[in-house]
Amino acid sequence: MKWIDIKAGFKDFWNEFKNVKFGLFGLILLFIFILAVFLNPYIVPFPEASSRWRDITYWEDNPVSAPPVWVNWFSSTKRAPSLIIREHTFSEEKMRKMKLTRTIFEYEYSYDLPPLDVIFHGYAKGSPVIMLNIERPDGRIVELVRRPISKSDGKIVRISIAKDTRIESYNFGAKYESPEQNRIIREMVKPTSILFSEAKEGILVHPTPLKGAYKIIAEIILPSETDVVEDVYLSLSGSVSGWLGTDNSKRDIWSGVVAGVKWALLIGLLTAFTAVSIGVIYGVMSAYLGGWRDSLMQRIFELFVGIPLLPVLIVMSAIFKPSIWILIIMMSCFFWVGPVKTVRSMGLQIKEETYIEAARALGSSSSRIIFKHMVPLLIPYSFASMALYVPSAIVYEASISLLGLGDSTIVTWGQILHDALTGGAVINGLWWWVIPPGLFIALMGMTFAFIGFAMDKILHPKLRTR
Repeated sequence: MKWIDIKAGFKDFWNEFKNVKFGLFGLILLFIFILAVFLNPYIVPFPEASSRWRDITYWEDNPVSAPPVWVNWFSSTKRAPSLIIREHTFSEEKMRKMKLTRTIFEYEYSYDLPPLDVIFHGYAKGSPVIMLNIERPDGRIVELVRRPISKSDGKIVRISIAKDTRIESYNFGAKYESPEQNRIIREMVKPTSILFSEAKEGILVHPTPLKGAYKIIAEIILPSETDVVEDVYLSLSGSVSGWLGTDNSKRDIWSGVVAGVKWALLIGLLTAFTAVSIGVIYGVMSAYLGGWRDSLMQRIFELFVGIPLLPVLIVMSAIFKPSIWILIIMMSCFFWVGPVKTVRSMGLQIKEETYIEAARALGSSSSRIIFKHMVPLLIPYSFASMALYVPSAIVYEASISLLGLGDSTIVTWGQILHDALTGGAVINGLWWWVIPPGLFIALMGMTFAFIGFAMDKILHPKLRTR
């Protein structure tokens, strides 16, 4: 077949395809999914989510089980979002051999619920001493923490106000509570709830937000000229975080869902391509060979059709080490039976065509007739079948992963749903942990279903009248 014939055939197909509205809609969704795979590092806040999904240190600055930021649009109670503050003012003072640096971060607080944590980050060399204070809008300055850093050639410093300043925050709030009302023990208080509240009675029990400009001041003593603290910044773990919130391991759901797109496409397309290729060749061979070989091949086909796939996948995944590649192979071993009957019936018609008889009379081998003259005619049907098999493969993988038998080394939508199930997302009302991966599974299935139905509508009449 010449290139000009291929081009003309594709043009004719496209002219018909673009008239099928739901097919175009599916094509647009597929383009968006493919675009998400290539733009993954630019559209998510955590581009290493795919490789570090199980690394808890990668997510430690995020809040736990925080809803998405857009819930503020529908709620009268505004929650502080997660934020990273890098801009700061810097000053330095020398005292003989020592140096005192002063770094000031400004944070405009205008919400009803405070951030869950404020974390100071830096890279320290030597043995500096780091002191953190906060200056509130009412002019009060609260000394938060004083931490000496053990001598080192260089290490990352991380100071969490929620963990390291519980005593100082409690003592600050206790000054404004009467002894009769102060029944809160120190372990029960949330430091940020006190620090971002009005200094009045009830600050420990029913804090009132104090809105305005806050200054987080980092004073660093450098005993030696070689000591240094650099690359400093603040990260605020908000009461809301990201486009799809976080789970109970502080992982960003949006980053995980986008990372799962490539695995969904890989699982669906690779399984569908392998299974349909095997099924089409098997069906054509059965039709062409005929006789006892056709009967034997049909008995083998009926044997595979009678085996329930999901229980087999569950058993095999439980026996062998869960791997995405093993799962794809197992699904392909059972999905191939789908197109066999239809292909066989088409093959029986094609087998009686004049050019097949001519090829046989000229001495062409069976393999040449099957692969050169018969299989190419079924390629359009194969593409339509592949598109319809992709959703099934994705759903089966999600089902296996939901049962805890999937490949935990990768990020799939089924794995996210499994973590949500074991993490009590439904019981605790963490809907943002359950709905997005389930919705994306449905969207991906709908994408290929629409494309498959459109191709089916266009190509099958041509095959029947060939």
